Amino acid sequence: MRVGVLGGTFDPIHNGHVKVAEEASEKLSLARVLFVPAGEPWLKGHRMLTGASHRLQMVKLAVALDKRFEVSTVDLDRAGPSYTEDTLSALQRRLGADAELYFILGADALKEFDKWRNPHRIVAMCHLVALKRPRCPLPDLAGLESAVPGISERTIVLDNQPIDITSSDIRNRVQQGLPIADLVPQPVERYIREYCLYGNT
Repeated sequence: MRVGVLGGTFDPIHNGHVKVAEEASEKLSLARVLFVPAGEPWLKGHRMLTGASHRLQMVKLAVALDKRFEVSTVDLDRAGPSYTEDTLSALQRRLGADAELYFILGADALKEFDKWRNPHRIVAMCHLVALKRPRCPLPDLAGLESAVPGISERTIVLDNQPIDITSSDIRNRVQQGLPIADLVPQPVERYIREYCLYGNT
């Protein structure tokens, strides 16, 4: 059983996240895609995150209508920073040995993959699904191979159409009173307005 794993702060989740999951599901014949909101992402410690309950609820609203998608709270249920190796290990225990994990990440994240905690273990636990990002060329896998042996064989580069949407841009637009209707699922937009997130008044 092939299971996609899409982690992130999702602050907020946006149409780009959903589109990425759709493309990965279709092109890799995934049985399902798990959206995994981060608890305390170690790479984003410089910014105060929106509360976990709000981020989780927005993810649930965004994926509710697609039966291929599920939400996992594996990172939110665990105290401390969210490390990918811990997330994958916990998911493998929950899903069982028959589950083959496909970890979805952007080209920008793959470029820095050798700086992640225990990248060798991550590569051993899953396939990496690399997605094109606007203005970010795919990294040289041969170069990464020297730092993380085996990564070339375990990485699938998806031929996706890059989507130029970021959560930070959405937060900034809300603060400025600009529309975000084309950037996030409609239930997420309503939730942001209802709870006055991101400086919305």
